[in-house]
Parts: sequence; C-alpha cells; structure tokens
Amino acid sequence: MKKFLDDNFLLKNKTAEKLYHEYAKQMPIIDYHCHLSPQEIYENKRFKNITEAWLYGDHYKWRAMRANGAEEKYVTGGDGASDYDRFLAWAKTVPMTIGNPLYHWSHLELQRFFGVYDLINEKNAPAIWENVNAQLSGEGFAARDLITKSGVKVVCTTDDPTDTLEYHIKIKEIEGFDCKVLPSFRPDKGLEINRATFLPWVEKLGEVAGGTISGYDDLLAALESRVRFFHSVGGRVSDHALDYVAYAETTKEAAAAIFAKALKGEAVSLEEEKQYKTYTLTFLGKLYAELGWAMQFHINAHRNNNTRMFGKLGPDTGYDSINDSLIAQPLVRLLDALDAEDALPKTILYSLNPKDNYVLGTIIGSYQGGGVAGKIQFGSAWWFNDTLDGMLDQMKALANLGLLSRFVGMLTDSRSFLSYTRHEYFRRLLCNLIGEWVENGEAPDDMELLGGIVQAVSYNNAKDYFDFGL
Repeated sequence: MKKFLDDNFLLKNKTAEKLYHEYAKQMPIIDYHCHLSPQEIYENKRFKNITEAWLYGDHYKWRAMRANGAEEKYVTGGDGASDYDRFLAWAKTVPMTIGNPLYHWSHLELQRFFGVYDLINEKNAPAIWENVNAQLSGEGFAARDLITKSGVKVVCTTDDPTDTLEYHIKIKEIEGFDCKVLPSFRPDKGLEINRATFLPWVEKLGEVAGGTISGYDDLLAALESRVRFFHSVGGRVSDHALDYVAYAETTKEAAAAIFAKALKGEAVSLEEEKQYKTYTLTFLGKLYAELGWAMQFHINAHRNNNTRMFGKLGPDTGYDSINDSLIAQPLVRLLDALDAEDALPKTILYSLNPKDNYVLGTIIGSYQGGGVAGKIQFGSAWWFNDTLDGMLDQMKALANLGLLSRFVGMLTDSRSFLSYTRHEYFRRLLCNLIGEWVENGEAPDDMELLGGIVQAVSYNNAKDYFDFGL
C-alpha cells in the first residue's frame, strides 16, 4: 500500500518517477489563463487568515460545502459567520471530498505552502488554523511571495476591454519581482448583445476609448483601440467565453443594422445575435492574427443555473454546469472564415463538455500550419474536467489525434494564489501517462526524448508559443 501523497504520488512506475523528479518538477510555470487580481499582486496582498487565502472566491470549494450540508452563511459568508466558522465548515467538508480533486489539491496546498502534512478534519482544524495563520502573518506569504515560491514566470489575468490596466503598468515598475503580469483581452460583454449589461458596457467602452459610440464603426474602432492598448501593456492573449458557438453568414452592413437596433433598445433575434457575434468575432480574430496574439475560446458552459441564488450572490458563485450544445459545424465555419483570409491567429480551444474532446482534437488538425508548432491547440482540461480522469482523457485524446508533445500544457483558471499546486498535479499525471507507455513497451525508454517532451509540455512549449518575451 502506497502512502498518501508521498514523493511519488500518482507516479506508478520507475519511469514516471524519473520523468517527474528529474525533468518536470523544477520547471517554471506560465499561467496563461487565470482570474487573479492584478491589484492584489501589485499591492502584494497579505491574507489575514487561511479562510481569506483559501475560501474567498473559490466556487469549487463552495459547491462541495453546499453538497456537504453547510449553510450558505458558512460558504460565502454573511449573517454573522466568522472566517473561523467558515474554515471549520470547510474542514468538515474536506474528508468527504475523497474521489474529488479537491481532496488532493487541498492537502497539496497545505503541504507545499505551509508544511502541514496532517489530513485536515474537524478535530485538527483549530491547530491548523493557528499554525497557518501564524505563517500568513509573518514574512514570505504575501501574494507576490506565493507567486515567486511557485516558480511562476508569467501570469495572464482576465481583463475587460474597459479596464485601465493601471496595476499591470505599475507592476512593471516593481524591482526584484521576476514574474510578468500581463492582461488578457476578454470582450464578452461586447459580444453578448442581448444581455442587460450590453448597453451600459458600450457606453463605458466609448468613454475609455475617448469618444461616443453611436454606430457599429465606432464600436469596432473602440475595440481595436483597446486591443492595441492591451498590446502596448504586454497583452498577447485574448479570451472568449462562447457558451454556445455562434456562426451565421453575414455582412458588415447587416451587423451594423443589428447593432443599431440594440442601441435603440429594440429586440434582437437569436439569428441576428449570431450574425452580430460572427462579424464582431472575426473582426477581432483578424486583429489578433495581425498582432501575433493567441485567441482562446472557452466553450459549452451553462452559467447561472439557479435563478434564486444568482439574485442573491451574482455570477461565479458555484451555480454553473456543463452545456451540451453542438459545436462542430459552427466552430469549423468560424475558424474557416478566418483561415480563408489567411487571418486565423494562434488559437486554443477548450470545451467544458468532455463529449467534445474528439471533436476539438480533430478540428485542430484541420488548421495547423504556417510554420508554427501546434498553432491550433486543444486546451487543457477545463473547470469540471480539471480532474485526474479529465486531465488524462484530454491528454490521451490529444495524443491519439495529434501531437501531445506540442501541447502548451496546464493553467490554473483560478482566483487563488494557492492554486499553483495544480501544475504539479498535472505534471505528475503527464509523467505517469508517458511512463506507462514506456513500461508497456508502447514508447521507447529514451530519457533524452521523453524528458524533453515532459519539459516542453510543462513549460517550454508555452514559452515558445506565446509572445511573452521570455
């Protein structure tokens, strides 16, 4: 029987052990998609206790706590619940998460950042609370310290086109902080023409772009100006939440007429929404290609399912799920529209629905080329797929259909500064997968080849793929 979370955790053979400890373990991290706050990085946020560092904003944990019977006040706070009460509620939940990656991640975070090797539960929670809080109150545990300790070389935050990026600019001036904190362009509010947020967002975009948006040409000009501003600050990636993939043949004139309807407060049909999204997204894609950016599509999320709790807590609070929309035809048509004009940027495709693994794994092969290794990427197992089985399924699908060796690897997609242990988790699974192939005679026992691939997927491919200036 193996010891829980020992040095060879998830490494089931000698080849895997060698690949991880000698090749993967010490590689730096490029976190090319996350939801960390640039303000907190700039201000080098200190955490008043483990609850703030561990539970604030973490809807993965919130879902588990609710499933374990915790009252909402202990999950998201409020109604007199203290941070200690919330920590105790989480400590009661952790033992019940066996089989869920949260069980592994939580203990890895305690071990790697705080040297706590106890299995957290309700009984030892008070001692862990005192121990970790004492460390957090000392030196070396502020936001930038946690990034540095994790070996992170690039952090790409998620930023609206209307953001000032003031903290990204200020971070560049910090001496001795060896991590690039770069913005990602996330224009979802400008594409969701039927949401209540659309018109206020358009007005704000006009303000930050230095003019009034009274027509579609104004909108496109404002979007372009913001893309170029992001580029000037170091932004090299965009990100789009495509809960469904929209594609409809259209013209600029048709998109402009649809935008004019929306500005007047008139109803926009689903087909018109698709036309508007198609033209606007292809306009942006061409711009990304011109600037050498990577474009990311996060597909097939079903958001804000619980209307009552959405009204109380808002979005990103643990009430989302997997969507099952068909993506193959509209996604191919969207990518092909860009490729037809030789304007398809480097693109990373993610789906929240694992049924789409082979769809994405084959679509990417239709648009590779241009002398760029892995130009179109099947993105890392995302969100509900960010599990032991989900990561392996994504890597196996990519290996079966394309080149695992050219994969740009893991990201955190997290709001927590403690989530970098997920890269360790991913790397251990990668090394074990390749190690199993070697042990089964399905891959050669060639450490120069395989060690190079492991280091490439862990860090070097992302370093070469993204124009981050590393």
